Amino acid sequence: MSEKSGGFNHRVRPASDFAQNCLVNFPELPYLTALMRLSLDIPADQPVLIAGPTASGKSALALHIAKNQGGTIINADAIQVFANWRILSARPSSEDEATAPHKLYGHIAADADYSVGHWLRELQPLLASASRPIIVGGTGLYFTALTEGLADIPSTPAEIRSAADTLLREKGLDAMLAQVDDATRQRIDIQNPMRVQRAWEVLRTTGKGLVNWQDQTPPPLLPLSQTTAILFDTDKDWLNARIADRFDQMLDQGALQEAKTNLANWNPSRLSSKAIGAPELIAHLNGEVSLDQARTRATIATRQFAKRQRTWFRARMRGWTPIDPLAL
Repeated sequence: MSEKSGGFNHRVRPASDFAQNCLVNFPELPYLTALMRLSLDIPADQPVLIAGPTASGKSALALHIAKNQGGTIINADAIQVFANWRILSARPSSEDEATAPHKLYGHIAADADYSVGHWLRELQPLLASASRPIIVGGTGLYFTALTEGLADIPSTPAEIRSAADTLLREKGLDAMLAQVDDATRQRIDIQNPMRVQRAWEVLRTTGKGLVNWQDQTPPPLLPLSQTTAILFDTDKDWLNARIADRFDQMLDQGALQEAKTNLANWNPSRLSSKAIGAPELIAHLNGEVSLDQARTRATIATRQFAKRQRTWFRARMRGWTPIDPLAL
């Protein structure tokens, strides 16, 4: 991995044999130490952006920066905005929220719509009024909209959203994708149902393809050049192991009870229902699968999600500084 220019300089170098031994016997110790050492190189007078795949440790770095340099931690995760999934969405704990200011976490009702446009509108006053922003999350689209700008696309009417839900449910992703304009198909993640549905809805609502709107994008709220932008690029095998361990921890922390709380009003078409692990635990509560099967399926779904995140980051966020804390 090469050194990149940006808001700070930190050479990514191979881990020593001693560090490698520590990773085997005490897997968290050198990782957390690396995060703390990394935070010392981050200027205290710039906004900080921290992106990376799920379970990579982004929030730990954000909290360490806020505790030692000051700042407000601001969520950039599309699911962590919802109030109904604290555990499954891996929102910061109450203890963490008491340690440093946190914004845009758990403030949206389960049945509400929420988009990158909503997020930018809520973020804008925080950039002006909050202490030094530390924006952290795994939703790449939020970060690119923030640093590159976002087209002002009209909202989707309820009847078009309902038609999209029905099409996706009854005929599948390929049928929906076939009705998206060619230019948009070439530029979106065609494996992501949410992105394909968004493109379909925009075309039906406005008569103009999503990429046509994007090509008329206004200036960004926060240009990348004015930030310290960190992209976690961790070892795949290490991350997959953490994903499995974290879902077990979520179960220990009460994820199943959280799913029970959501069961009565469960609606798989809601954005909040896209929390990874939610469909699997709901299926278990409905008697469709065992808890062990639900755990396995949720772990696989999380790994697949992390792979999509890494693909997005590497394709769309090349101007960021890539960091693998295990190699520091």
